[in-house]
Amino acid sequence: MSSTEAAPVTVNLPRSLVALFPGAERRMEASGGTVLDVIRDLDTRVPGLANRVLDAGPTLRTHLNVFVDGDQAGLDATVRPGARLHVIPAVSGG
Repeated sequence: MSSTEAAPVTVNLPRSLVALFPGAERRMEASGGTVLDVIRDLDTRVPGLANRVLDAGPTLRTHLNVFVDGDQAGLDATVRPGARLHVIPAVSGG
């Protein structure tokens, strides 16, 4: 399913990521059938966003986690219409 065929999902981005893109919002609507599709759709409106979320492969950057409706998800995870997707920086400590 292409991003133009999928119903919108709500994406919540961390402040640290949004701060890099003037005009970007923490909560945005995007479309896509998978997490990767949603990230690519966001990148069409916030150019460069995908480069901050994805490494080559593509894979999620190691310092980020993605959750779809509260469940941790990979790039190939299915995103249902109306889902909530959260991009959350990993927390570590010592």
